[in-house]
Amino acid sequence: MHFVRFESPTPNSRGARIGIFGLANGLARSGRLSPTDWSWWRSSNDWFDAAYPDPATVDPTLFDRAKNPIVSCWFKDTATHLIDLVDGYLELLERHDIDCVRRQSADPGLVLYDDAVQVVVAPRSPARIP
Repeated sequence: MHFVRFESPTPNSRGARIGIFGLANGLARSGRLSPTDWSWWRSSNDWFDAAYPDPATVDPTLFDRAKNPIVSCWFKDTATHLIDLVDGYLELLERHDIDCVRRQSADPGLVLYDDAVQVVVAPRSPARIP
């Protein structure tokens, strides 16, 4: 199995690469979206929220920076019904000159959470951030 992630091409100050939903959510919070784009972003986030489990509701410690300083979420390549709908987010980010790259890996890191469509992973070592 392979895993797919859409993320910033450069790490932030903590060494993490922000995923596509984080990039889009940050853009929405910045106030830079038109009413049309904001409406699309909101309804798309609502659709994704309903389409698959939120790992944080299963394990609230997953995104606790004290326990797991850097984690990343990857789609399973079999989740094509989700991956195919990421294009709208890519277009939104591109319109606002926010870079986002697609990555694939057979081994994205140490798996902390796993469900039918995604995994949440931590880097295997501090020097190797997925």
